[in-house]
Amino acid sequence: MKVLQVTAVDTMMHNMIGSLNRECLKQDIDVVALCEVSDHGSFILNNQGINLIDIKVGRKISISNLITIFKLVRVLKREQPDIIHTHAPIASVLSRIAAKIAGIDNVIYTAHGYYFHDGMSKLKYYFYFNIEKIMAKYFTKMLFLQSKEDFDISVNKKFSNKENIYHIGNGIDLQEKFYFEKYKQKHKIQFRKNLNIPEEDIVISFIGRLVSEKGILDLLSGFEKINHKNIKLLIIGDIAPGERDIKTLEEINRYKKNKNIIFLGRREDIPELLSISDIFCLPSYREGLPRSIIEAMAMENAIIATDIRGCREQVENNFNGFIIPINSPDEISEKITILLENKDLLAKFKKNSFNLAKERYDEKKIVDFQIKKFKEMVEN
Repeated sequence: MKVLQVTAVDTMMHNMIGSLNRECLKQDIDVVALCEVSDHGSFILNNQGINLIDIKVGRKISISNLITIFKLVRVLKREQPDIIHTHAPIASVLSRIAAKIAGIDNVIYTAHGYYFHDGMSKLKYYFYFNIEKIMAKYFTKMLFLQSKEDFDISVNKKFSNKENIYHIGNGIDLQEKFYFEKYKQKHKIQFRKNLNIPEEDIVISFIGRLVSEKGILDLLSGFEKINHKNIKLLIIGDIAPGERDIKTLEEINRYKKNKNIIFLGRREDIPELLSISDIFCLPSYREGLPRSIIEAMAMENAIIATDIRGCREQVENNFNGFIIPINSPDEISEKITILLENKDLLAKFKKNSFNLAKERYDEKKIVDFQIKKFKEMVEN
């Protein structure tokens, strides 16, 4: 069996689909990874046996999408995969059109978060809603949904036959990579020293693309309103290849003079960074089922996140964190301050996050389910 995985960028291929690809290889399933190659190409290739194809799929709707479809058709005809498994909104539309042209029927789309969401204008919402519905109904054999809300929409709005729609959730490696107990106190102290963070400081963290829809400017603005000295904010992430939100990056540069904000760029040591973090904040405007929140929960972080799809599935308000409105720097400031001034509440939220992560978000179960469906699809 040969599975062709399609994403927009190699960051997603490495971070979100890497475990699935590695398990496929262990089970003698050939994997072809197709994406725009940038920083993570070498990591993908280190999974011995993966064929990596570098194509700029794109993240925006434009005339260049037609050229991309033509390139994808050529690849599909050459590779002749048994299954195309596609991810990310634009990449998934283009690759499913290419699959139809190439005559490949076994197409699976994993929606890491439908593009339409609360807060959009009605016109935009229904434009993207109808694109997703048309693509699901006529260009897709099986739908995997990470978010329960996306699953409910897909079933209730009849995106496809109910038996072809699955809520798979999201998960991480809780046995090794995000196994909290292995990060001993002495290692955390040393890691703090490496970043010039005193032991007594409370650490807040953010992971994500540095674009406006991730709420990064809300977080930075809210953080600067906090009247406490012993705090640090770790900003983990950078602008993605092909990203056009340069204006946000220019705004972010204004905060780089603040000695309590540490801009780390893209990092591979996410578990270590989260192990020294106390509060994880994701004030995003749109998500599916954010992996970053699961990672932070597994590393005992209290969570502050916006009241949007995905985040409100993971964060139980006043149990393992706080749910706040989108675009609310004052709320971010207020909720962080509450936790800074109430260490018992912070400790309770952290422990509850850890327990929820262990209970709900084991990646192995999700990977095993997907491979089972791959095999069923090919056998049928």
